[in-house]
Amino acid sequence: MGWRRAALSGNGVALGLAAIGGQVIGGALVETDLAGLGWRGCFLINVPIGLVAMLAAPRLVPESRAPRRSSLDVAGSVLLAAGLVAILLPLIEGRQHGWPAWTWASLAAAPAILGAFVAHEVRVRRGDRTPLVELGLFRERAFTAGLMTQLFLAATQASFFVYLALYLQEGRGLDPLEAGLVFTILAVAYVAVSGPAPRLTERYGRAVVAVGGAALAFGLGLLAVATADVGVDGSIVVLLPGLVLVGAGIGLCFAPLTSSVLGGIDPAQVGAASGAMSTMQQVGYAVGVALTGVVFFGSGADLGHAFAVSLVELAALAAGIVAMTRLLPRPRDAAPAAAPAGANASGRSALVRHRPPPTPTATR
Repeated sequence: MGWRRAALSGNGVALGLAAIGGQVIGGALVETDLAGLGWRGCFLINVPIGLVAMLAAPRLVPESRAPRRSSLDVAGSVLLAAGLVAILLPLIEGRQHGWPAWTWASLAAAPAILGAFVAHEVRVRRGDRTPLVELGLFRERAFTAGLMTQLFLAATQASFFVYLALYLQEGRGLDPLEAGLVFTILAVAYVAVSGPAPRLTERYGRAVVAVGGAALAFGLGLLAVATADVGVDGSIVVLLPGLVLVGAGIGLCFAPLTSSVLGGIDPAQVGAASGAMSTMQQVGYAVGVALTGVVFFGSGADLGHAFAVSLVELAALAAGIVAMTRLLPRPRDAAPAAAPAGANASGRSALVRHRPPPTPTATR
């Protein structure tokens, strides 16, 4: 099923490239100040993309329907949202308010709320209804490890983009377009490695993600050393080696992680699994930016020093990617197989472990 892995890898490449390329396009839109919109102009890129997607989807995306009608898990959605807000709100607002008692109470309540969410999902599944999250997927260590790796990657990537932009514009005084052009260094490195990444994943599996995480961590470390040395002055060329390694590291992680994890999922569960990974990605973005914000804005008024300290924290997050990849499936475990007819009707199956077929002993 090489086509499936190629499709998953292509999707990952597109998502990662859009995340980096969006910085350049957004900077250009802000700099041109269309219709006097200022920074709000960066959202204009969504208009033509949305229109093209709306017109192309009916022709290019085949219609598919679930075997039975499912209902929205409203209570599960509310509990999950409440648990995430209980974590994010204190991280975002706590520092500037002096960490009042409500911030600690909110953080303490978050595990209880998320625990209530898990209990609710179990009840929904036992009632033969459709849960918001298919908890059966978490019985497999490889899938859980994939989600945690996704969390570390998303938290590191989003935080780095946000605080690099702040450092370049507020610290070094670059305008939005100039700052966006710095991101092209990341984009070039990303494109250079994301092309061969699917083939490398076919052969080396999780090792590709591990190498990407190591390159990301090392690149962030190089940037921390360079930034600590030059602060907000000096040539921006000193940042080049670190930026190249960061871009290459993200390129080696993004698509291979998606294909390594989803490539081993039972086809009947791919929708639930991909939804869980997308959700974890968004959670990682939010938690990473909020957590790194505590470090960045708590490191003093010197933006060069604040950025350098934040880079050390981000390098530690990137090291988490390397650690978690040891639990991802090996290449021989990740090859998907078609589900037998009638299987997984209950929706409880998760990853399928595949063994090589027995060697034939005779030819008839």
